[in-house]
Amino acid sequence: MNEGQATRDVEFLRRALALADRGWGQTAPNPMVGAVVVRDGDVIGEGWHARFGGLHAERVAIAAAGARAEGSTVYVTLEPCAGRGKQPPCVDALIAAKVARVVACSADPTPLKGGGAEKLRAAGITVDLGVLDADARELNAPFFFAATGAARPFVSLKLAVSADGAIAPPSREPQWMTGAPARAEVHRMRANADAIGIGVGTAIADDPLLTVRHWSRPRVNPVRVVFDSEARLPLTSQLVLTAPAQPVLVLGQRPDYGATAALITAGVDVVQVTSLADALAVLHTRGVRHLLVEGGALLASALVRESLADRVIIFHTPARLGPGAVPAFVAGSGDPLSAPDRWTEVVRRPIGDDTLAIWAPRR
Repeated sequence: MNEGQATRDVEFLRRALALADRGWGQTAPNPMVGAVVVRDGDVIGEGWHARFGGLHAERVAIAAAGARAEGSTVYVTLEPCAGRGKQPPCVDALIAAKVARVVACSADPTPLKGGGAEKLRAAGITVDLGVLDADARELNAPFFFAATGAARPFVSLKLAVSADGAIAPPSREPQWMTGAPARAEVHRMRANADAIGIGVGTAIADDPLLTVRHWSRPRVNPVRVVFDSEARLPLTSQLVLTAPAQPVLVLGQRPDYGATAALITAGVDVVQVTSLADALAVLHTRGVRHLLVEGGALLASALVRESLADRVIIFHTPARLGPGAVPAFVAGSGDPLSAPDRWTEVVRRPIGDDTLAIWAPRR
């Protein structure tokens, strides 16, 4: 392959990745996928997987290209599926369209759908895999994590951190740490999670709703989870008051009997667990594939210390909270702020007046 072709492959796959992102919050547990059909250097069809159970990206793009798809190159963010799920195999559509070449970012890791490249090659179609593989895997990190057979959800830990490394002022009074663009980004992240979790200290101090508001409504509203050892979640909290409308789950190691009964009466689900790892296993059995944790410091530190955080998302704000402020992590937890050598930074970009950094553990 010449250098010019390699450059064009990257260009068209970046477009496919941008298309895939349009399925954010709508496709889980399936991955977000985008596809671009190109002939003689021109884009003649595009598509993306818009919603769980709907047409796959390749079929949408091929349909848009019509008869011109014959002899074309199809760029897709994930190896075309070879097995039938809610939709027929995409390899069949590509073969029927008589495309000449397929370029995919990543191989499909699932036994049901994988193997598409082999079937395409058997039909005489050239297949190239692995271009922008890291980008595609990061976009669908929870999907690829689940495909490993993990018995817990993919865990994203989100914190807003001041310039002096704190998450709350000395008074512990709740206040906005970040600007409006960063807060909107948090709601976007919530829309792509199956559950949103916090520690009971954060629940008491901030009294959050933990709903998706400043973004498009997700296909399924995330379950709201409180890690609450003794079932201290106040009955007057917004979480409890709205539990009948959107599920709330309390996970505790030593939940008080009376408090548990009162929470259950109010519509909250309470489950006793033996450890943090056990709590994540319970969430997995309930279909939670991706858990977004939004603090506080003790829960964040425990997830990092026990190697249960798969991404640490930090919104860095220029504000300083001063002496006595609550540190983002407990000393010695091995977090990205104190031990960056243990982590790989996968994203860093400005977002309003703040900076977003996303870290993945070196494993």
